[in-house]
This record gives sequence, structure tokens and C-alpha cells, in this order.
Amino acid sequence: MARFLHAIDTTGPGGAETVFVDLATRLTGSLDEHFVLITGPGWVQDELRRRGVTPHLVSAHGSFNIPYLGTLVRFIRHHRIDLVQSHLLGSNVYCSLAGAICRVPVVSTFHGSVDLHPTERHVALKTFVLNRGSSRCVFVSDSLREDITQRSRISRLKAVTIYNGIDPTAFAVRHNQTLRQELGLAHTAIIVGAVGNVRPSKGYDTLLRTAALLHSADARYHFVIAGDYENILARKLMRLRTQFGLENVVHFLGFRQDIAEVLNSLDVFVLSSDSEGFSLATVQAMACGVPVVATRSGGPEEIVHDGVTGLLVDVRAESQLAAGIQRVTEDTSLRESLVVNALELAQSRYTLEAMLDSYRTLYAELLGGNTTTTRQREQNTDTQSLNVKRRVSSGRP
Repeated sequence: MARFLHAIDTTGPGGAETVFVDLATRLTGSLDEHFVLITGPGWVQDELRRRGVTPHLVSAHGSFNIPYLGTLVRFIRHHRIDLVQSHLLGSNVYCSLAGAICRVPVVSTFHGSVDLHPTERHVALKTFVLNRGSSRCVFVSDSLREDITQRSRISRLKAVTIYNGIDPTAFAVRHNQTLRQELGLAHTAIIVGAVGNVRPSKGYDTLLRTAALLHSADARYHFVIAGDYENILARKLMRLRTQFGLENVVHFLGFRQDIAEVLNSLDVFVLSSDSEGFSLATVQAMACGVPVVATRSGGPEEIVHDGVTGLLVDVRAESQLAAGIQRVTEDTSLRESLVVNALELAQSRYTLEAMLDSYRTLYAELLGGNTTTTRQREQNTDTQSLNVKRRVSSGRP
């Protein structure tokens, strides 16, 4: 029996937060205990509670929050944690420090290049802490592992790749008319969709330029973006949409709980990102039987095999993106081939159970062999102490 602590310093929603919640709630076994520590209310807390898990909340604001580190150390010791699983740079650094202090293994998961951005402050110090305190650094794609280990000198001996996975029962082929009805679109409309919060790395300005190209050639094209857009960048995108005259063509849907329904309403899924660690949404679209056109932005090249399970185009190349979308729309045989191959790949390689199994194997490696759980160490210590007392009382050495 082992005790695990799961920690993250963002409140979601997002791909990293989804994986965090899945690990914290779906790894639970009859012989293990899982504790969850988050930094505030939000989607992560709501989703955890929806799944029957009550997280512990602790503030982690500031560039170096000593009280947060102290809370981690006390939590690990009080609950006799055997292994810590953290996500994203902030939590990875703090948990590595706490793990080194408490002498428990730490698994630090990185989800994208922004986890350790080139402009990140004190990279050398943070890398030192990660190398010292993390037992393993998990990356969600090989390209991300290569990128970050080259730029940050994180130990390659500790670096492993575990692909994110999706629940095939939640993301499956169930085509519907949800968005057509919601947006009042004609049945002849071609709906191209993207899923992801509005962030610079998503390249949504490229998507807007792509929309302008396609809509000028064929008015049937409509574009939807599902994800949180309450920020300054979103307002810039709104102005760009107005500039292109696309107010009734590009639809910002905001955060959606029904992503599977949204994906099943699409004719084409598009990923316009400049940088992606993995792209959970791409696999979700593949599992829903939606043809994919994605940029060569890192992780997608390991998911999408060009011309076999989807189409790949260069980053910030709206003419290529438009041509790819048009191609899968008009070439029925290509479209059907891409969908069948992508569906098979998503169901065989990128499943939630495959991801969970990989983490289980990693945890067993770190807690097995010469490494015992906290309670086993305590029991061994008690047994050794008792044996010593018996030898002393009997007069034996």
C-alpha cells in the first residue's frame, strides 16, 4: 500500500489540468491512497469534486513562496506520502525541493515548451533543483523531451516520455447537429473547429487568416473555437475578426463542458498552434472520427502521420492550412481514409488506460526494488529496534 500526493499550481481548464485530474482520480486502487493539493478554486477543483475527490487548497502566489514549500513538506510528512506527482514548472520545482527535503521520490511532468520558456528566470537554478529532487521528469512527447532537455540541461537519465491518453468511452464517433442548431447554420455549412484556450501558442491569428482565405472562396465555411477567451489576446483576435469581416463566420464558443459533442459536430478539426507539447484535443478529434489538419508544432508530428492519419502543414502558413482543410473537405476518399486510420490509432495507442499503465509502471519502478514505502520503512525500523532490544535483554550481541 502506497500514499501518493498529486500537485499542480494552475486551476484550469486545459490539457495539463485534464491529465492531472485523470491521474489523481483514476489511479486509485484498493491498496493505495491518493491525496490532491491545488492552489485555488476553479475548473480543477470543480472536476475533482464531481469525481468524488475533495482536494486540499493552499496558496502558491509569488516568485518564491516559502510558506507553500513549508506546507508541502508538512503535508508529505504528516500524511506519510510515498511518492509525489507534480505537473508544470512551478509545482515541479516546489515538489522537487520538498521531495529532496523529505527524501521521497518525485515525478515531474512537463506538458509544453512554455513549461520552461527560453525567457524563464533562474533557469539554471530551477534545473538544478529538478535534477536534484525529481526522480523522473516525464514529457508528453519525444519532441518536447528533446526540446527541454537541450535547452535546460535537465538530466537525460531522468527524462522519459509518456503520451497523454483519452477515455474512448467519452470520445467516440457520435456525429450530431449540435453546433449547426446552436449557431443557426445551414445544413450545407462546412464547420471547421479548434479546441483550446486562447493563448499565444495556439496561433489563432493564423486560423483567422485561414478563415478569411477559405470564406472568400467558399461562403459555406464557418469556423468555431472552443475554449476560454477572456483575456487581452482574445480582444485582439476579435478586432482582427472584424477587420476581415468575419463576425458571422468565426464563432468563439467559450469554455465548453461538452467537448465531445462539439467535436462530433465538426466537419474538420484544425490545429493552428505555433508550439504544442502533445495536443490532447487532436487525439480527441481523431477518436470522434473527425479529419485532422495540424501544424508541425512539435507534439502533433508524433500523433498525425501526414497523409495517413491526418494532414500536416507548416507553422504560420495560412495558405497551406487553407489548402489542407479544402483538400479533406473535397476529397471524399482521402477524408474517409484519414478518419479510419486515425480512429484506429487513437483507440490503440493514445488511450487513457495506456497512459495510466505507463504511470503505474513508473511508480512501481520508483517504489520497488530497494525503495520501500514510508510505512514499510517505519515497520522495518520498528522491527529492527525490537530485535535490538531482544538481543540486549538476552545478553546476545
